[in-house]
Amino acid sequence: MNNQQLFENIQKKGSFLCVGLDTDIQKIPSFLLDTTDPVFAFNKEIIDATAAYTVAYKPNLAFYETEGLVGWRSLEKTVHYLRENYPDIFLIADAKRGDIGNTSTMYARAFFEKMQFDAITVAPYMGEDSVKPFLAYEGKYVILLALTSNKGASDFQFGVDNLSGEKLFEKVLRISQQWGDAENMMYVIGATKAEELTGIRKIVPSHFLLVPGVGAQGGSLQEVARFGLNNQCGLLVNSSRAIIYASNGPDFAEKAGESAKETRDEMFELLKNKGLLK
Repeated sequence: MNNQQLFENIQKKGSFLCVGLDTDIQKIPSFLLDTTDPVFAFNKEIIDATAAYTVAYKPNLAFYETEGLVGWRSLEKTVHYLRENYPDIFLIADAKRGDIGNTSTMYARAFFEKMQFDAITVAPYMGEDSVKPFLAYEGKYVILLALTSNKGASDFQFGVDNLSGEKLFEKVLRISQQWGDAENMMYVIGATKAEELTGIRKIVPSHFLLVPGVGAQGGSLQEVARFGLNNQCGLLVNSSRAIIYASNGPDFAEKAGESAKETRDEMFELLKNKGLLK
């Protein structure tokens, strides 16, 4: 999938929603625990209820790795189900990998060849050679952590370089563009840092941004769209808990669908007002 195809799907659905499949077996409805694969059973229902309103799904690997081999099987079944039934969906592995080149090569092989993800989140701290192996796959994306939504982001990401005057996250944005381009790199920008988006768009005007933090974490969709939209939308706004845990009862999938639709409807108006719908 390339940027144009992703944008066309955004236009078709009137949505730039990414649903985070942060599936915690301790939080899913208890009656699903009687199924052979509770996590997959939950994911399947959530996907079927929300797919009409979203353009991307983002499984957070920690929620699957915690269950060991069983969790990996649930993840593989989820990916296969999406590929078979919703081939237009952009699929992100929220893995936050980042290691020396040989190790990154193995990670890239695992997530792009074996698991068939479209994109993977990567930590850039170890520099170019730790990121390059992921960029070797045509039609795949690296989503670099740049400015995150957590409280601890201020520990390092806003540190100022005494020579250039740049904040660390700005340096990540600038230097990483020497490694790839808007067709194979995206960036994580937390919704709780929406006030930084004006400056960020000056550095990366054409790249898609993956924006977590809307919903349960308190980020504003209106503010993110105001400062972050570009002429191809350029945003994938993630919501996890507010959608997938909208209900813990028998109506959990129905309520998830309603929550996703509500978010999509808001996004539709934002896209229309920006002149981005056909």
